[in-house]
Amino acid sequence: MIPKMKVYEELLDTKVVAVIRGKNAEEATAISEAALEGGMRAIEVTYTTPGAGQVIERLSGTDALVGAGTVLDAETARHALLAGAAFIVSPHFDPEVARLCNRYSTPYLPGCMTIKEMVLASEAGCDILKLFPANGFEPSFIRSVQGPLPNVRIMPTGGINKENMNSWLEAGAVAVGVGSDLTKTYRASGREAVVESARNYMAAVQR
Repeated sequence: MIPKMKVYEELLDTKVVAVIRGKNAEEATAISEAALEGGMRAIEVTYTTPGAGQVIERLSGTDALVGAGTVLDAETARHALLAGAAFIVSPHFDPEVARLCNRYSTPYLPGCMTIKEMVLASEAGCDILKLFPANGFEPSFIRSVQGPLPNVRIMPTGGINKENMNSWLEAGAVAVGVGSDLTKTYRASGREAVVESARNYMAAVQR
């Protein structure tokens, strides 16, 4: 198991998390491996993908930082941890998932949209909060939140692409989650196009 603080350090360093939603385990694995070849280091395999646990187990044997996404309850979170997930991501905040992740010293990144949700998640020990869906907000929302909550770290996900990614990071996001762009690229143009897209993302964030 990767130490909790090491996971946070890697997320903050890489700044881009590839959110993978595949129609099956084979597709999700192919997209993930292409993203990794293109230089992405953090992968979030969503539990809307059939066989997500198999994908996590396979990828966790590599140098990638592999987490589980769309985790709706503690049972799914435990399944993901047993498969080798290094972090857990939800579209919402669930206190039972937070409790389980704290028990096993695993980062939990819950989806939050309101100040109340962010306060509750922070009080439950969540150090990075996922703003989801981010396409319903402007990057300036982060500065507005950090007025009353200066210690909140936010990772916007949903509607993030190469064109707006750096606007979010410059506004104070500690990382961003990107996903649909990679999946669409794979289905339209194949594996090598995903590799190239991942390279472009990482080059853009380095600039």
